[in-house]
Amino acid sequence: MRRSIQFILTVSFSLFSVAIIALFGLLLYDKFSQTEEQSAILSTQQIVEQVSYNLEDYVGSITEVFRVIDQTVANAQGKPGETVASELNAILRTREDIVSLALFTESGELIESNPKQTVRDSITLSEQSWFRSAVDTPNHLSFSLPHIQNIYHGSYRWVVSMSKGITIKRGGVTQNAVLLVDVNFKQIDELSQRVSLGQKGYVYIIDDSAGNIVYHPQQQLIYIGLKYENVEQALKYAYGSYMDDSTGEDRLITIKTVNNIGWKVVGVSYMDEVMTSKQEVGDYTLRILALVLLLVLIISAFMSARISRPIKQLEKAMKSVERGEFGTPVQVKGALEVERLSQRYNMMMGTIKGLMNQIVREQEAKRKYELEVLQAQINPHFLYNTLNSVVRMVGMSKNEEIVRTITSLSKLFRISLSKGQAIITVQEEMEHARNYLTIQEIRFKNKFRFTVEADEGVVHDRTLKLILQPIIENAIVHGIERMVDEGEIEVRAAAAGDRVRFTIRDNGLGIPPAKLAALNAGREIAPEPASGGAQPVSSGSGVGVHNVRERIRLYYGDEFGLTYESELEEGTTVTIEIPRVTAGGAREGEAG
Repeated sequence: MRRSIQFILTVSFSLFSVAIIALFGLLLYDKFSQTEEQSAILSTQQIVEQVSYNLEDYVGSITEVFRVIDQTVANAQGKPGETVASELNAILRTREDIVSLALFTESGELIESNPKQTVRDSITLSEQSWFRSAVDTPNHLSFSLPHIQNIYHGSYRWVVSMSKGITIKRGGVTQNAVLLVDVNFKQIDELSQRVSLGQKGYVYIIDDSAGNIVYHPQQQLIYIGLKYENVEQALKYAYGSYMDDSTGEDRLITIKTVNNIGWKVVGVSYMDEVMTSKQEVGDYTLRILALVLLLVLIISAFMSARISRPIKQLEKAMKSVERGEFGTPVQVKGALEVERLSQRYNMMMGTIKGLMNQIVREQEAKRKYELEVLQAQINPHFLYNTLNSVVRMVGMSKNEEIVRTITSLSKLFRISLSKGQAIITVQEEMEHARNYLTIQEIRFKNKFRFTVEADEGVVHDRTLKLILQPIIENAIVHGIERMVDEGEIEVRAAAAGDRVRFTIRDNGLGIPPAKLAALNAGREIAPEPASGGAQPVSSGSGVGVHNVRERIRLYYGDEFGLTYESELEEGTTVTIEIPRVTAGGAREGEAG
Protein backbone atom coordinates (compact mmCIF):
# COMPACT_ATOMS: atom_id res chain seq x y z
CA MET A 1 0.00 0.00 0.00
CA ARG A 2 1.49 3.35 -1.07
CA ARG A 3 1.92 6.07 1.54
CA SER A 4 2.26 9.83 1.20
CA ILE A 5 5.54 11.60 1.85
CA GLN A 6 4.00 13.42 4.79
CA PHE A 7 2.89 10.12 6.34
CA ILE A 8 6.30 8.50 5.78
CA LEU A 9 8.15 11.49 7.22
CA THR A 10 5.87 11.67 10.25
CA VAL A 11 6.07 7.97 11.03
CA SER A 12 9.81 7.71 10.35
CA PHE A 13 10.71 10.74 12.45
CA SER A 14 8.38 9.63 15.25
CA LEU A 15 9.67 6.05 15.32
CA PHE A 16 13.27 7.24 15.24
CA SER A 17 12.68 9.75 18.02
CA VAL A 18 10.77 7.26 20.15
CA ALA A 19 13.50 4.65 19.68
CA ILE A 20 16.21 7.11 20.74
CA ILE A 21 14.20 8.40 23.71
CA ALA A 22 13.24 4.87 24.80
CA LEU A 23 16.86 3.72 24.56
CA PHE A 24 18.04 6.74 26.53
CA GLY A 25 15.30 6.21 29.15
CA LEU A 26 16.12 2.51 29.42
CA LEU A 27 19.82 3.19 29.90
CA LEU A 28 19.08 5.92 32.44
CA TYR A 29 16.63 3.67 34.30
CA ASP A 30 19.10 0.79 34.31
CA LYS A 31 21.89 3.06 35.55
CA PHE A 32 19.68 4.46 38.30
CA SER A 33 18.58 0.96 39.30
CA GLN A 34 22.18 -0.20 39.63
CA THR A 35 23.07 2.91 41.60
CA GLU A 36 20.02 2.51 43.82
CA GLU A 37 20.85 -1.14 44.47
CA GLN A 38 24.47 -0.35 45.27
CA SER A 39 23.32 2.48 47.53
CA ALA A 40 20.94 0.10 49.34
CA ILE A 41 23.71 -2.46 49.81
CA LEU A 42 26.11 0.19 51.11
CA SER A 43 23.49 1.64 53.45
CA THR A 44 22.63 -1.79 54.86
CA GLN A 45 26.30 -2.63 55.32
CA GLN A 46 26.87 0.62 57.20
CA ILE A 47 23.93 -0.10 59.54
CA VAL A 48 25.07 -3.68 60.18
CA GLU A 49 28.64 -2.50 60.75
CA GLN A 50 27.38 0.08 63.23
CA VAL A 51 25.49 -2.64 65.14
CA SER A 52 28.65 -4.76 65.08
CA TYR A 53 30.76 -1.90 66.35
CA ASN A 54 28.26 -1.18 69.13
CA LEU A 55 28.28 -4.84 70.18
CA GLU A 56 32.07 -4.93 70.05
CA ASP A 57 32.21 -1.80 72.18
CA TYR A 58 29.72 -3.21 74.67
CA VAL A 59 31.43 -6.60 74.82
CA GLY A 60 34.73 -4.80 75.28
CA SER A 61 33.38 -2.82 78.20
CA ILE A 62 31.90 -5.81 80.05
CA THR A 63 35.05 -7.77 79.29
CA GLU A 64 37.02 -5.03 81.02
CA VAL A 65 34.65 -5.25 83.99
CA PHE A 66 35.17 -9.03 84.07
CA ARG A 67 38.94 -8.44 84.05
CA VAL A 68 38.62 -6.07 87.03
CA ILE A 69 36.48 -8.60 88.92
CA ASP A 70 38.99 -11.33 88.04
CA GLN A 71 41.82 -9.15 89.33
CA THR A 72 39.91 -8.31 92.50
CA VAL A 73 39.32 -11.99 93.23
CA ALA A 74 42.95 -12.80 92.52
CA ASN A 75 44.13 -10.07 94.92
CA ALA A 76 41.71 -11.10 97.65
CA GLN A 77 44.23 -13.53 99.20
CA GLY A 78 44.76 -12.59 102.83
CA LYS A 79 42.17 -9.85 102.84
CA PRO A 80 39.15 -9.98 105.12
CA GLY A 81 35.99 -11.25 103.40
CA GLU A 82 34.17 -8.04 104.14
CA THR A 83 36.78 -6.03 102.25
CA VAL A 84 36.56 -8.23 99.16
CA ALA A 85 32.75 -8.15 99.25
CA SER A 86 32.85 -4.37 99.52
CA GLU A 87 35.09 -4.09 96.45
CA LEU A 88 32.85 -6.39 94.43
CA ASN A 89 29.77 -4.44 95.50
CA ALA A 90 31.44 -1.26 94.31
CA ILE A 91 32.09 -2.84 90.93
CA LEU A 92 28.49 -4.07 90.60
CA ARG A 93 27.14 -0.63 91.43
CA THR A 94 29.03 0.87 88.45
CA ARG A 95 27.31 -1.50 85.97
CA GLU A 96 23.56 -1.96 86.17
CA ASP A 97 23.69 -4.54 83.38
CA ILE A 98 25.67 -7.01 85.56
CA VAL A 99 23.07 -9.23 87.20
CA SER A 100 25.36 -11.25 89.47
CA LEU A 101 28.81 -12.69 89.93
CA ALA A 102 29.85 -15.94 91.57
CA LEU A 103 32.91 -18.06 92.29
CA PHE A 104 32.71 -21.86 92.20
CA THR A 105 35.13 -24.61 92.88
CA GLU A 106 36.01 -26.96 90.02
CA SER A 107 33.64 -29.47 91.58
CA GLY A 108 30.71 -27.00 91.50
CA GLU A 109 30.71 -25.79 95.14
CA LEU A 110 29.67 -22.15 95.54
CA ILE A 111 32.48 -20.19 97.21
CA GLU A 112 31.15 -16.65 96.90
CA SER A 113 28.24 -14.88 95.19
CA ASN A 114 27.17 -11.28 94.91
CA PRO A 115 24.45 -10.58 95.65
CA LYS A 116 24.15 -13.38 98.15
CA GLN A 117 22.17 -16.26 96.63
CA THR A 118 21.87 -19.98 97.10
CA VAL A 119 22.27 -22.54 94.36
CA ARG A 120 19.35 -24.80 93.56
CA ASP A 121 19.85 -28.36 94.75
CA SER A 122 18.46 -29.67 91.44
CA ILE A 123 21.10 -27.89 89.39
CA THR A 124 24.20 -29.78 88.28
CA LEU A 125 26.75 -27.13 87.37
CA SER A 126 28.90 -29.52 85.35
CA GLU A 127 26.05 -29.76 82.87
CA GLN A 128 26.00 -26.00 82.32
CA SER A 129 27.69 -24.95 79.03
CA TRP A 130 29.39 -21.94 80.59
CA PHE A 131 30.80 -24.12 83.40
CA ARG A 132 32.17 -26.75 81.00
CA SER A 133 33.79 -24.08 78.80
CA ALA A 134 35.57 -22.58 81.84
CA VAL A 135 36.81 -25.96 83.06
CA ASP A 136 37.85 -27.22 79.61
CA THR A 137 39.66 -24.02 78.60
CA PRO A 138 41.04 -22.39 81.78
CA ASN A 139 42.23 -18.77 81.62
CA HIS A 140 40.03 -18.22 78.54
CA LEU A 141 36.98 -15.94 78.76
CA SER A 142 33.89 -17.66 77.35
CA PHE A 143 30.53 -16.17 76.38
CA SER A 144 27.41 -18.30 76.51
CA LEU A 145 24.31 -18.04 74.39
CA PRO A 146 21.42 -16.08 75.93
CA HIS A 147 19.59 -18.23 78.45
CA ILE A 148 17.41 -18.08 81.59
CA GLN A 149 19.44 -17.71 84.78
CA ASN A 150 18.15 -20.74 86.65
CA ILE A 151 20.95 -21.82 89.02
CA TYR A 152 19.77 -19.64 91.91
CA HIS A 153 16.62 -19.76 93.98
CA GLY A 154 14.06 -17.16 92.84
CA SER A 155 16.07 -15.85 89.86
CA TYR A 156 14.85 -16.21 86.28
CA ARG A 157 16.49 -13.44 84.32
CA TRP A 158 17.48 -13.55 80.62
CA VAL A 159 21.29 -13.35 80.75
CA VAL A 160 24.53 -14.02 78.89
CA SER A 161 27.07 -15.78 81.08
CA MET A 162 30.75 -14.83 81.06
CA SER A 163 32.91 -17.55 82.60
CA LYS A 164 36.61 -18.24 83.02
CA GLY A 165 38.68 -20.91 84.74
CA ILE A 166 41.05 -19.35 87.34
CA THR A 167 43.21 -20.43 90.31
CA ILE A 168 42.73 -19.19 93.87
CA LYS A 169 44.24 -19.79 97.30
CA ARG A 170 41.85 -21.08 99.83
CA GLY A 171 42.98 -21.96 103.32
CA GLY A 172 46.55 -21.69 102.09
CA VAL A 173 45.92 -24.22 99.34
CA THR A 174 45.91 -23.32 95.60
CA GLN A 175 42.96 -24.76 93.74
CA ASN A 176 41.09 -24.37 90.45
CA ALA A 177 37.90 -22.32 90.40
CA VAL A 178 35.34 -20.94 87.99
CA LEU A 179 34.48 -17.24 87.92
CA LEU A 180 30.98 -16.52 86.60
CA VAL A 181 29.53 -13.08 85.67
CA ASP A 182 25.95 -12.97 84.38
CA VAL A 183 25.14 -9.95 82.18
CA ASN A 184 21.58 -8.81 81.53
CA PHE A 185 20.79 -9.67 77.87
CA LYS A 186 18.42 -6.73 77.72
CA GLN A 187 21.35 -4.44 76.88
CA ILE A 188 22.28 -6.51 73.80
CA ASP A 189 18.62 -6.78 72.87
CA GLU A 190 18.22 -3.00 72.98
CA LEU A 191 21.33 -2.46 70.83
CA SER A 192 19.84 -4.68 68.11
CA GLN A 193 16.28 -3.34 68.34
CA ARG A 194 17.42 0.20 67.63
CA VAL A 195 18.27 -0.78 64.06
CA SER A 196 15.78 0.03 61.27
CA LEU A 197 16.08 -1.56 57.82
CA GLY A 198 12.82 -0.39 56.29
CA GLN A 199 9.34 -1.43 57.38
CA LYS A 200 10.07 -5.17 57.32
CA GLY A 201 13.87 -5.35 57.62
CA TYR A 202 15.64 -6.37 60.83
CA VAL A 203 18.92 -7.54 62.35
CA TYR A 204 19.59 -10.84 64.11
CA ILE A 205 22.69 -12.38 65.72
CA ILE A 206 24.02 -15.93 65.37
CA ASP A 207 26.80 -17.89 67.02
CA ASP A 208 29.66 -18.38 64.57
CA SER A 209 30.65 -21.78 65.93
CA ALA A 210 27.37 -23.71 65.63
CA GLY A 211 24.97 -21.29 63.93
CA ASN A 212 22.72 -20.95 67.00
CA ILE A 213 20.57 -17.84 66.99
CA VAL A 214 21.75 -15.50 69.76
CA TYR A 215 19.16 -12.83 69.10
CA HIS A 216 16.22 -12.49 66.73
CA PRO A 217 13.36 -9.95 66.88
CA GLN A 218 10.94 -12.81 66.16
CA GLN A 219 12.61 -15.39 68.36
CA GLN A 220 9.37 -17.06 69.39
CA LEU A 221 8.35 -17.61 65.76
CA ILE A 222 11.75 -19.20 65.13
CA TYR A 223 11.27 -21.60 68.04
CA ILE A 224 7.82 -22.76 66.95
CA GLY A 225 8.84 -23.11 63.29
CA LEU A 226 6.76 -20.27 61.82
CA LYS A 227 9.84 -18.29 60.87
CA TYR A 228 12.86 -19.53 58.92
CA GLU A 229 16.33 -18.09 58.52
CA ASN A 230 18.91 -19.55 56.12
CA VAL A 231 21.61 -19.70 58.80
CA GLU A 232 23.71 -22.24 56.89
CA GLN A 233 24.26 -19.75 54.08
CA ALA A 234 25.06 -16.94 56.52
CA LEU A 235 27.77 -19.04 58.22
CA LYS A 236 29.71 -19.08 54.91
CA TYR A 237 30.38 -15.36 55.08
CA ALA A 238 32.54 -13.40 57.52
CA TYR A 239 31.68 -10.11 55.87
CA GLY A 240 29.70 -9.08 52.79
CA SER A 241 26.28 -9.11 51.15
CA TYR A 242 24.32 -11.56 48.99
CA MET A 243 20.80 -12.07 47.66
CA ASP A 244 18.57 -14.73 49.26
CA ASP A 245 15.16 -16.01 48.18
CA SER A 246 14.89 -19.08 50.41
CA THR A 247 11.81 -17.62 52.14
CA GLY A 248 10.01 -16.88 48.84
CA GLU A 249 10.91 -13.18 48.85
CA ASP A 250 13.96 -11.40 47.48
CA ARG A 251 16.04 -10.32 50.45
CA LEU A 252 19.40 -8.59 50.77
CA ILE A 253 21.48 -10.33 53.46
CA THR A 254 24.42 -8.40 54.95
CA ILE A 255 26.84 -10.00 57.44
CA LYS A 256 29.49 -8.64 59.83
CA THR A 257 31.41 -10.72 62.38
CA VAL A 258 31.73 -9.32 65.90
CA ASN A 259 35.36 -9.62 66.97
CA ASN A 260 36.43 -11.35 70.22
CA ILE A 261 33.05 -12.98 70.84
CA GLY A 262 32.36 -15.29 67.90
CA TRP A 263 29.03 -13.78 66.93
CA LYS A 264 27.77 -12.62 63.55
CA VAL A 265 25.40 -9.73 62.99
CA VAL A 266 23.06 -10.51 60.09
CA GLY A 267 21.05 -7.67 58.48
CA VAL A 268 17.94 -8.55 56.45
CA SER A 269 16.52 -6.01 53.96
CA TYR A 270 13.55 -6.69 51.68
CA MET A 271 14.21 -5.69 48.07
CA ASP A 272 10.62 -4.58 47.43
CA GLU A 273 11.20 -1.89 50.07
CA VAL A 274 14.77 -1.11 49.10
CA MET A 275 13.85 -0.57 45.45
CA THR A 276 10.67 1.44 46.06
CA SER A 277 12.28 4.55 44.58
CA LYS A 278 13.26 2.46 41.54
CA GLN A 279 9.58 1.79 40.82
CA GLU A 280 8.77 5.46 41.33
CA VAL A 281 11.49 6.48 38.88
CA GLY A 282 10.22 3.88 36.40
CA ASP A 283 6.68 5.28 36.56
CA TYR A 284 8.00 8.83 36.23
CA THR A 285 10.15 7.83 33.24
CA LEU A 286 7.13 6.28 31.50
CA ARG A 287 5.12 9.45 32.00
CA ILE A 288 7.94 11.55 30.59
CA LEU A 289 8.29 9.22 27.59
CA ALA A 290 4.55 9.46 26.90
CA LEU A 291 4.70 13.27 27.04
CA VAL A 292 7.78 13.41 24.80
CA LEU A 293 6.13 11.00 22.35
CA LEU A 294 3.11 13.29 22.10
CA LEU A 295 5.34 16.32 21.49
CA VAL A 296 7.36 14.39 18.89
CA LEU A 297 4.20 13.40 17.02
CA ILE A 298 2.99 17.01 16.94
CA ILE A 299 6.35 18.40 15.85
CA SER A 300 6.96 15.69 13.25
CA ALA A 301 3.47 16.16 11.78
CA PHE A 302 4.08 19.92 11.50
CA MET A 303 7.56 19.52 9.97
CA SER A 304 6.50 16.82 7.51
CA ALA A 305 3.57 18.99 6.39
CA ARG A 306 5.93 21.90 5.64
CA ILE A 307 8.34 19.64 3.78
CA SER A 308 5.70 17.83 1.74
CA ARG A 309 3.56 20.89 0.83
CA PRO A 310 5.70 22.05 -2.16
CA ILE A 311 6.01 18.43 -3.33
CA LYS A 312 2.23 18.13 -3.28
CA GLN A 313 2.01 21.31 -5.36
CA LEU A 314 4.38 19.79 -7.88
CA GLU A 315 2.33 16.59 -7.87
CA LYS A 316 -0.79 18.62 -8.61
CA ALA A 317 0.94 20.25 -11.57
CA MET A 318 2.00 16.83 -12.88
CA LYS A 319 -1.57 15.60 -12.69
CA SER A 320 -2.57 18.51 -14.91
CA VAL A 321 0.02 17.30 -17.42
CA GLU A 322 -1.58 13.85 -17.29
CA ARG A 323 -4.83 15.52 -18.34
CA GLY A 324 -3.01 17.09 -21.30
CA GLU A 325 -2.57 20.62 -19.87
CA PHE A 326 0.98 21.57 -20.85
CA GLY A 327 0.67 25.33 -20.97
CA THR A 328 0.87 26.42 -17.31
CA PRO A 329 4.41 26.60 -15.82
CA VAL A 330 4.94 25.45 -12.23
CA GLN A 331 6.14 27.96 -9.62
CA VAL A 332 6.89 26.02 -6.40
CA LYS A 333 8.58 27.65 -3.41
CA GLY A 334 10.24 25.54 -0.74
CA ALA A 335 13.50 23.74 -0.22
CA LEU A 336 16.29 24.33 -2.72
CA GLU A 337 15.96 20.83 -4.16
CA VAL A 338 12.20 21.27 -4.68
CA GLU A 339 12.68 24.63 -6.44
CA ARG A 340 15.29 23.09 -8.73
CA LEU A 341 12.98 20.20 -9.42
CA SER A 342 10.18 22.56 -10.43
CA GLN A 343 12.58 24.48 -12.71
CA ARG A 344 13.72 21.30 -14.42
CA TYR A 345 10.11 20.19 -14.65
CA ASN A 346 9.28 23.39 -16.54
CA MET A 347 12.27 22.85 -18.80
CA MET A 348 11.15 19.29 -19.43
CA MET A 349 7.63 20.44 -20.21
CA GLY A 350 9.03 22.92 -22.71
CA THR A 351 11.05 20.17 -24.35
CA ILE A 352 8.04 17.86 -24.42
CA LYS A 353 5.87 20.58 -25.90
CA GLY A 354 8.48 21.20 -28.57
CA LEU A 355 8.71 17.52 -29.34
CA MET A 356 4.96 17.16 -29.43
CA ASN A 357 4.67 20.15 -31.76
CA GLN A 358 7.30 18.56 -33.93
CA ILE A 359 5.33 15.32 -33.94
CA VAL A 360 2.17 17.20 -34.85
CA ARG A 361 3.93 18.95 -37.69
CA GLU A 362 5.39 15.66 -38.87
CA GLN A 363 2.04 13.89 -38.82
CA GLU A 364 0.35 16.81 -40.56
CA ALA A 365 2.91 16.76 -43.35
CA LYS A 366 1.98 14.63 -46.30
CA ARG A 367 4.44 12.02 -47.38
CA LYS A 368 5.03 11.89 -51.10
CA TYR A 369 6.54 8.49 -51.30
CA GLU A 370 5.54 5.02 -50.12
CA LEU A 371 8.75 4.60 -48.12
CA GLU A 372 7.93 7.65 -46.03
CA VAL A 373 4.35 6.37 -45.51
CA LEU A 374 5.64 2.97 -44.27
CA GLN A 375 8.18 4.69 -42.05
CA ALA A 376 5.55 6.95 -40.50
CA GLN A 377 3.57 3.89 -39.32
CA ILE A 378 6.27 3.06 -36.80
CA ASN A 379 6.91 6.33 -34.96
CA PRO A 380 3.63 7.33 -33.20
CA HIS A 381 3.20 4.27 -30.99
CA PHE A 382 6.75 4.42 -29.71
CA LEU A 383 6.45 8.11 -28.96
CA TYR A 384 3.19 7.45 -27.12
CA ASN A 385 4.83 4.81 -24.90
CA THR A 386 7.86 7.01 -24.29
CA LEU A 387 5.81 10.03 -23.28
CA ASN A 388 3.68 7.88 -21.00
CA SER A 389 6.89 6.66 -19.36
CA VAL A 390 8.10 10.25 -18.99
CA VAL A 391 4.81 11.28 -17.37
CA ARG A 392 5.04 8.37 -14.93
CA MET A 393 8.62 9.32 -14.06
CA VAL A 394 7.48 12.91 -13.53
CA GLY A 395 4.91 11.59 -11.07
CA MET A 396 7.66 9.65 -9.25
CA SER A 397 10.11 12.64 -9.34
CA LYS A 398 12.84 10.63 -11.10
CA ASN A 399 14.60 13.73 -12.43
CA GLU A 400 17.79 12.11 -13.64
CA GLU A 401 15.92 9.42 -15.54
CA ILE A 402 13.60 12.07 -16.99
CA VAL A 403 16.54 14.11 -18.26
CA ARG A 404 18.21 10.98 -19.61
CA THR A 405 15.00 9.86 -21.34
CA ILE A 406 14.26 13.26 -22.84
CA THR A 407 17.87 13.60 -24.01
CA SER A 408 17.77 10.17 -25.65
CA LEU A 409 14.35 10.94 -27.12
CA SER A 410 15.66 14.22 -28.50
CA LYS A 411 18.60 12.48 -30.15
CA LEU A 412 16.26 9.73 -31.35
CA PHE A 413 14.06 12.23 -33.17
CA ARG A 414 17.00 14.15 -34.50
CA ILE A 415 18.16 11.02 -36.26
CA SER A 416 14.58 10.00 -37.19
CA LEU A 417 13.94 13.31 -38.85
CA SER A 418 17.34 13.57 -40.53
CA LYS A 419 16.18 16.74 -42.29
CA GLY A 420 13.62 14.71 -44.22
CA GLN A 421 16.18 12.31 -45.65
CA ALA A 422 15.40 8.58 -45.80
CA ILE A 423 19.09 7.54 -45.99
CA ILE A 424 21.52 8.04 -43.13
CA THR A 425 24.93 6.62 -42.15
CA VAL A 426 25.34 3.29 -40.38
CA GLN A 427 26.80 5.22 -37.45
CA GLU A 428 23.63 7.32 -37.17
CA GLU A 429 21.41 4.23 -37.40
CA MET A 430 23.42 2.54 -34.62
CA GLU A 431 23.20 5.72 -32.55
CA HIS A 432 19.46 5.72 -33.12
CA ALA A 433 19.30 2.10 -31.87
CA ARG A 434 21.37 3.02 -28.81
CA ASN A 435 19.05 5.94 -27.93
CA TYR A 436 16.00 3.75 -28.44
CA LEU A 437 17.46 1.03 -26.16
CA THR A 438 18.32 3.65 -23.55
CA ILE A 439 14.70 4.85 -23.50
CA GLN A 440 13.35 1.31 -23.32
CA GLU A 441 15.84 0.35 -20.63
CA ILE A 442 14.51 3.20 -18.47
CA ARG A 443 10.91 2.36 -19.36
CA PHE A 444 11.34 -1.31 -18.39
CA LYS A 445 13.30 -0.38 -15.24
CA ASN A 446 16.64 -1.96 -16.12
CA LYS A 447 15.08 -5.28 -17.00
CA PHE A 448 17.77 -5.82 -19.63
CA ARG A 449 21.21 -4.63 -20.58
CA PHE A 450 22.46 -3.96 -24.09
CA THR A 451 25.50 -3.39 -26.25
CA VAL A 452 25.61 -1.50 -29.58
CA GLU A 453 28.80 -1.88 -31.64
CA ALA A 454 29.78 -1.22 -35.25
CA ASP A 455 33.00 -2.01 -37.14
CA GLU A 456 35.03 1.05 -38.12
CA GLY A 457 34.92 -0.01 -41.76
CA VAL A 458 31.13 0.39 -42.09
CA VAL A 459 30.28 3.35 -39.84
CA HIS A 460 30.35 5.79 -42.77
CA ASP A 461 28.38 3.55 -45.12
CA ARG A 462 24.85 4.55 -46.00
CA THR A 463 21.70 2.73 -44.88
CA LEU A 464 17.95 3.07 -44.92
CA LYS A 465 17.02 4.61 -41.59
CA LEU A 466 14.86 3.09 -38.83
CA ILE A 467 15.35 -0.53 -39.82
CA LEU A 468 16.77 -1.65 -36.45
CA GLN A 469 14.20 -0.13 -34.09
CA PRO A 470 11.22 -2.44 -34.94
CA ILE A 471 13.43 -5.54 -34.60
CA ILE A 472 14.76 -4.35 -31.22
CA GLU A 473 11.24 -3.57 -30.07
CA ASN A 474 10.14 -7.09 -31.02
CA ALA A 475 13.07 -8.50 -29.01
CA ILE A 476 12.02 -6.50 -25.96
CA VAL A 477 8.26 -7.11 -26.13
CA HIS A 478 8.28 -10.78 -27.08
CA GLY A 479 11.69 -11.96 -25.91
CA ILE A 480 12.71 -9.94 -22.82
CA GLU A 481 9.60 -8.42 -21.18
CA ARG A 482 8.12 -11.73 -20.02
CA MET A 483 11.42 -13.13 -18.72
CA VAL A 484 12.15 -13.60 -15.02
CA ASP A 485 15.91 -13.19 -15.39
CA GLU A 486 17.78 -10.18 -16.70
CA GLY A 487 17.74 -9.86 -20.50
CA GLU A 488 20.57 -9.12 -22.89
CA ILE A 489 20.38 -7.45 -26.30
CA GLU A 490 23.33 -7.13 -28.66
CA VAL A 491 23.23 -4.95 -31.79
CA ARG A 492 26.21 -5.19 -34.15
CA ALA A 493 27.08 -3.89 -37.61
CA ALA A 494 29.88 -5.40 -39.70
CA ALA A 495 30.97 -5.83 -43.31
CA ALA A 496 30.12 -9.12 -45.06
CA GLY A 497 31.77 -8.86 -48.46
CA ASP A 498 29.87 -6.26 -50.47
CA ARG A 499 27.13 -6.11 -47.87
CA VAL A 500 26.51 -4.53 -44.47
CA ARG A 501 25.23 -7.09 -42.00
CA PHE A 502 23.24 -5.95 -38.97
CA THR A 503 22.80 -8.56 -36.20
CA ILE A 504 20.27 -8.19 -33.38
CA ARG A 505 20.58 -10.96 -30.76
CA ASP A 506 18.61 -11.45 -27.56
CA ASN A 507 18.53 -14.16 -24.86
CA GLY A 508 14.74 -14.04 -24.58
CA LEU A 509 11.99 -16.63 -24.75
CA GLY A 510 12.51 -17.47 -28.42
CA ILE A 511 9.97 -17.84 -31.25
CA PRO A 512 7.69 -20.87 -31.72
CA PRO A 513 8.58 -22.89 -34.86
CA ALA A 514 5.34 -22.06 -36.72
CA LYS A 515 5.75 -18.34 -36.19
CA LEU A 516 9.48 -18.54 -37.02
CA ALA A 517 8.66 -20.22 -40.34
CA ALA A 518 6.10 -17.52 -41.15
CA LEU A 519 8.58 -14.73 -40.39
CA ASN A 520 11.31 -16.25 -42.56
CA ALA A 521 8.75 -16.79 -45.34
CA GLY A 522 7.90 -13.09 -45.28
CA ARG A 523 4.24 -13.61 -44.34
CA GLU A 524 2.64 -10.83 -42.36
CA ILE A 525 1.61 -11.85 -38.83
CA ALA A 526 -1.53 -10.48 -37.27
CA PRO A 527 -1.05 -8.14 -34.24
CA GLU A 528 -1.33 -9.76 -30.81
CA PRO A 529 -4.30 -8.51 -28.79
CA ALA A 530 -3.59 -6.54 -25.63
CA SER A 531 -4.62 -7.95 -22.24
CA GLY A 532 -8.20 -7.39 -21.08
CA GLY A 533 -9.67 -7.34 -24.56
CA ALA A 534 -8.15 -3.98 -25.57
CA GLN A 535 -7.40 -3.06 -29.16
CA PRO A 536 -4.51 -4.87 -30.84
CA VAL A 537 -1.09 -3.38 -30.29
CA SER A 538 0.81 -2.91 -33.50
CA SER A 539 4.13 -2.12 -31.89
CA GLY A 540 6.10 -5.13 -31.03
CA SER A 541 4.11 -7.29 -33.46
CA GLY A 542 4.75 -8.58 -36.95
CA VAL A 543 3.52 -5.29 -38.49
CA GLY A 544 6.77 -3.51 -37.66
CA VAL A 545 8.82 -6.39 -39.02
CA HIS A 546 6.72 -6.42 -42.21
CA ASN A 547 7.31 -2.68 -42.67
CA VAL A 548 11.07 -3.10 -42.36
CA ARG A 549 11.06 -6.02 -44.78
CA GLU A 550 8.96 -4.09 -47.33
CA ARG A 551 11.07 -0.95 -47.11
CA ILE A 552 14.30 -2.92 -47.66
CA ARG A 553 12.71 -4.78 -50.58
CA LEU A 554 11.39 -1.59 -52.20
CA TYR A 555 14.66 0.29 -51.82
CA TYR A 556 17.36 -2.36 -52.32
CA GLY A 557 15.64 -5.25 -54.09
CA ASP A 558 14.21 -8.66 -53.30
CA GLU A 559 17.62 -10.28 -52.59
CA PHE A 560 18.03 -8.26 -49.42
CA GLY A 561 16.00 -8.50 -46.22
CA LEU A 562 15.69 -10.22 -42.82
CA THR A 563 16.57 -13.70 -41.59
CA TYR A 564 15.42 -15.18 -38.24
CA GLU A 565 17.15 -17.86 -36.13
CA SER A 566 15.57 -18.85 -32.81
CA GLU A 567 15.40 -21.56 -30.14
CA LEU A 568 12.71 -21.59 -27.48
CA GLU A 569 14.03 -20.47 -24.06
CA GLU A 570 17.42 -19.77 -25.70
CA GLY A 571 16.87 -16.53 -27.59
CA THR A 572 16.57 -15.11 -31.09
CA THR A 573 19.04 -13.72 -33.64
CA VAL A 574 17.83 -11.48 -36.48
CA THR A 575 20.18 -10.74 -39.38
CA ILE A 576 19.58 -7.80 -41.73
CA GLU A 577 21.69 -7.51 -44.87
CA ILE A 578 21.82 -4.52 -47.21
CA PRO A 579 24.33 -3.57 -49.90
CA ARG A 580 27.30 -1.48 -48.89
CA VAL A 581 26.79 2.08 -50.18
CA THR A 582 29.55 4.67 -49.85
CA ALA A 583 29.02 8.29 -48.90
CA GLY A 584 28.84 9.29 -52.58
CA GLY A 585 25.89 6.98 -53.18
CA ALA A 586 27.75 4.25 -55.12
CA ARG A 587 27.58 0.64 -54.02
CA GLU A 588 30.74 -1.01 -52.77
CA GLY A 589 32.76 -2.15 -55.78
CA GLU A 590 31.21 0.46 -58.12
CA ALA A 591 33.14 3.46 -56.84
CA GLY A 592 36.02 4.68 -58.99
